[in-house]
Amino acid sequence: MSDLAAQVTAALSRSIWSSVIARGAASIRVAAADEEGVVTLEVPGSPGAVLPVLGRIEAQIRAAVPGVTAVRLAMAPSSPSSSPEAGDLGVAAQRVLDSEVNPAVAAHRGHVAVDSAGGGWIRLRLEGGCQGCALAEVTVRQGIEPLLRARLPGITGVADVTDHEAGTDPFFTPAKR
Repeated sequence: MSDLAAQVTAALSRSIWSSVIARGAASIRVAAADEEGVVTLEVPGSPGAVLPVLGRIEAQIRAAVPGVTAVRLAMAPSSPSSSPEAGDLGVAAQRVLDSEVNPAVAAHRGHVAVDSAGGGWIRLRLEGGCQGCALAEVTVRQGIEPLLRARLPGITGVADVTDHEAGTDPFFTPAKR
């Protein structure tokens, strides 16, 4: 392991690992660090948990390790034999949402739909009481994503693409957080 990679690993363990794991990622590790200071992180399990905060992670790493010029995220490709085609993945995910998720979130005036699917990724759009809800991320990371991973082996990750700022009637307002 290079000196830069060791420094980044130490910075991750001091301040970042626990927050990333709390968001639903299984772990995070330094996959590579090159001479130009570009660090590549690998997040097995749930890279979708890291994408929304990658900018903050990069800022923390760059502040802790001055030699870092950029941080990249490595996505492990899903195996073609276990991963359905994009259209099939989206349809299969929507079936799971309709049968197992939407009946539960309907109690909060919410609905979850597949916005798109491709490359092993399922992009979700939260609607109704879920749009702008202060607990939307918890719902996605601790409820929906583990369920989809259990039902659809081989997916790379789940991303919430909802415009939460446009939510007009969230079930839990940010003030209730």
